[in-house]
Amino acid sequence: MTGAAVLAVVTDAVVAPVIPGRRAPEFTWALISQRAPQMGATMIRYLDQVAVSAEPRTVEASDFTLRPFAGRVTGADPACRRVAHITRAQHVAFARRFGELEDHPVAGSHPDYPGLVQIYKTPDSPPERNENSWHTDATWREKPPMGCVLRCVECPPVGGDTMWVNMVEAYAQLPEDIKTKIAPLRARHSIEWSFGAPMPVEKRLALKAQFPDAEHPVVRTHPETGEKLLFVNSSFTTHFTNFNVPSNVRFGQDKSPASSQLLNYLTSQANIPEFQVRFRWKKNSVAFWDNRSTQHYAVMDYAPTVRRMERAGIIGDRPF
Repeated sequence: MTGAAVLAVVTDAVVAPVIPGRRAPEFTWALISQRAPQMGATMIRYLDQVAVSAEPRTVEASDFTLRPFAGRVTGADPACRRVAHITRAQHVAFARRFGELEDHPVAGSHPDYPGLVQIYKTPDSPPERNENSWHTDATWREKPPMGCVLRCVECPPVGGDTMWVNMVEAYAQLPEDIKTKIAPLRARHSIEWSFGAPMPVEKRLALKAQFPDAEHPVVRTHPETGEKLLFVNSSFTTHFTNFNVPSNVRFGQDKSPASSQLLNYLTSQANIPEFQVRFRWKKNSVAFWDNRSTQHYAVMDYAPTVRRMERAGIIGDRPF
């Protein structure tokens, strides 16, 4: 497998107070993907030359670089051996080492920690379906997050796993004729179509006015590795904006079915298990992933129990 590594997970931490100007606590990281003997692209925000083995190397946040991860995956255990006790302040301080954090206009943020989104599910939660579908976070933004740091505050006794899928690999294995067809295409991404759908009309339209639909290339180039990746998802991508041209449309009736069938085919690539990894949470486990080159899916199989997660989304750049 080529392409982006899927995520890093904190398996241990040296807890220390967060003091301005001081170094962050040390974290021990483990790669979750066991599917590749050599990962050629992006370890989540690039753990430089960290070889994963039975005893993962300890690194500090300041050790992260912008270089691709090129270490060998030698069978790291997907389940954390020991989980970290990391406070909200440490969580936020760590995420901010990689950029400013973004608030979520619907989910909101912790009142004391702007940018830390609380994703709390209880038996009394409304039946929302925003997490248990394949998605890249906030592609409805002109500049979607570059990465996310997710911490488990409370997990169910069974279930509640998260899956990630490598969209560099999903693109790489597309048939060549499909790659040629989608190379010039652009697609629309909408918060109104997703988070706004259950809102009253006035509130939904106000949300869209605040966050107009974004348009992104269907095939994105990773800004640091130069790799091509598939950048459409079933949660936020609504349609192609430039499909209806003579090379794609014989008769007018071709427009809608041809476009929608191709988009459905592309978004379905996230469903292929060979491109995926799955992580079983423990309390205080932390995952950090490259939001540009992956999608994820929170499995909602834990009712009627509780799952509480907190996520810091790091502001990214405009896809090209």
